[in-house]
Amino acid sequence: MTTTEPAAPGDEAAAGAVVPVDPARHLRTPLFRTLVVGWTLANVADSLLTLLMAVWVADLTGSAALGGMTFALLGLPALASPFLGHLADRVSRRRMLVLAYVTGALGLVPLFWVTRPDQVWVVFASTLVYSAVAYVTGACQSGILKDLLPDEALGHANGRLSMIDQVLRVALPVLGAAVYALVGVVPLVAVAIAGFVGAALVFLLVRITESRYGDEPGEAYLAAITAGFRHLFRTQPLGAMTWNAVIVFASVGLVNAVVFAVLDGLGLPAAWLGPVTVLQGVCGFVAGALTPRLMLRLGRPRVYALGILASGVALVPLMFGSVVLAVAGQALLGFGVTAAVIAWVTERQVRTPDRLQGRVAAAGHLLNNLPGTAVTALGAGLLAVVDYRLLVLANAIVVIAAGMAALRLREAGSAPDSGGAPDQEGTRGTRADRVG
Repeated sequence: MTTTEPAAPGDEAAAGAVVPVDPARHLRTPLFRTLVVGWTLANVADSLLTLLMAVWVADLTGSAALGGMTFALLGLPALASPFLGHLADRVSRRRMLVLAYVTGALGLVPLFWVTRPDQVWVVFASTLVYSAVAYVTGACQSGILKDLLPDEALGHANGRLSMIDQVLRVALPVLGAAVYALVGVVPLVAVAIAGFVGAALVFLLVRITESRYGDEPGEAYLAAITAGFRHLFRTQPLGAMTWNAVIVFASVGLVNAVVFAVLDGLGLPAAWLGPVTVLQGVCGFVAGALTPRLMLRLGRPRVYALGILASGVALVPLMFGSVVLAVAGQALLGFGVTAAVIAWVTERQVRTPDRLQGRVAAAGHLLNNLPGTAVTALGAGLLAVVDYRLLVLANAIVVIAAGMAALRLREAGSAPDSGGAPDQEGTRGTRADRVG
């Protein structure tokens, strides 16, 4: 798959020739770069406190169970994803992001006054608001990218955003833990609020011509909010990739459940989880840089399949006692999972009409998070009666089999039309070189 364009007029040596075009050129525009700044600020804000909320609750109350409940609350807003996606397809996504980031900032303000165990309910309430912001971003971002960029540049945009996410994933937990240990949570809350406010200002000031649609005539509300799920599973090859991804990311929940048992089996302390996570983030960063070009060469379904296969192979060393092989496997896992996710997300964006972008993105977030959370809980229960190596083996078999099955997927035809006429406030196909 190579993107090309005719040679420049007047170039006699290249007359009639076709020269390669770099899709990443669409990312080198003032508008796209401004939006990346906004999303980066939001990413800092909604990542900085994710782990520390639970640690803070556990320290504040002396209860590990309440700390664990905080993790559950972080995942609870995923259930609202279909409604958020439906809203993102009906209103201005830019304004929806502004409102979400302002709400996220205001939701963190009460944390400045939390000092006693009986105030833990304030932390819980803030956690729900805080976590919901990420799902709003997920519902809106896909449609904005589709409006700004041609299809061939979407993979590069997803790779760029993934690289930023991986950098923050590496840096923020280390920095946040150090600040928390030295001076407490207050400075971190202030930085998160500043990140949300900065992101809100970016999206408030920028001007984007957006595509926006109402529901189909006569369409019931339940049918409208579930349209994203139907599109995900019925559109090929996206549907096969989605079924495959649900199985894979649900299966990986088993490894999340036994991670500390794996470290114990390797003779490593639990504190090694941090360095291993950093290593995965570094390799994910590399995947973000390489995957867009791999997709141009091999196609999105093939890159997805290879990423899943790499992830399955990466799990195998966890069954043995070699620290070197296990660490190398985790590096491969970070690369493989990131490559597969970028390929799947890009396929989803390309194969989805503009009027469904929010709902399909929200459905994807729910499908990739909720099954894995359920399997993690199941795996934690099984760990009491089943050797962790058997759980890792089962996980590796499922993921490798899914990767082999995904190798049979092939590129489909052209992307769908927008699926309807936009309202009077938006047009389809606005590109990043049109700066608002």
